[in-house]
Amino acid sequence: MMDTSVNPKTETMFPLSSFYPDAVSDTFVVSQQGGEVKQRRRRRKNKGGESSLSKKRKLTAEQLLLLEESFVNDQKLETDRKEELASQLNLDPRQVAIWFQNRRARWKTKKIEEKLTQIQTSHDSIMLR
Repeated sequence: MMDTSVNPKTETMFPLSSFYPDAVSDTFVVSQQGGEVKQRRRRRKNKGGESSLSKKRKLTAEQLLLLEESFVNDQKLETDRKEELASQLNLDPRQVAIWFQNRRARWKTKKIEEKLTQIQTSHDSIMLR
């Protein structure tokens, strides 16, 4: 016979500011489950408009074209090249570095997908023999 008396998960929420006035989050949650106490923090939601620093800026077509051309030539950036591209594109060098990092990730994913398709095709042709 199964025991149906399971302790439900309970959470007690405390305003984090009552413990830490300068805290990043506003809620401190204590979960009790099976005698175990877990603590986690919840981040505050941005109630106001986004600050100018956190807004994501879209790149222009010309900027993307130059970045893509540079990526074709070399997938990794040296510091000098990053600075040069940033000044040409009127961007922060960190933006250029992040764009290259993201582009390498997309490139790698595409290569993996192509390899998977090739393996699947090979597998299917073997299975049909």
